[in-house]
Amino acid sequence: MASGWASDDAVNQQIENTISDAIKQVRRRINQTTESAIHCEECGEIIPLARRNALKGVRYCIDCQTKYDLETQKVLSLYNRRGSKDSQLR
Repeated sequence: MASGWASDDAVNQQIENTISDAIKQVRRRINQTTESAIHCEECGEIIPLARRNALKGVRYCIDCQTKYDLETQKVLSLYNRRGSKDSQLR
């Protein structure tokens, strides 16, 4: 049962949107090539050979990868980014 201004189907819509976001993220990762880049795609710095050998398909230097991971973490958080505070799923 919905409360406030939320529709009766708000919870199901939020679940479907969260799943859809996760699927899009995985598809982006699958489409990445397995060949490592020599230069970081973000800043252009050379990616060390040890990093390229350790992680197949690496595209970013360590600093840029850290920033990317933090942004990805925000996008894939467990909080409802679309709905009102009374429809938070946690």
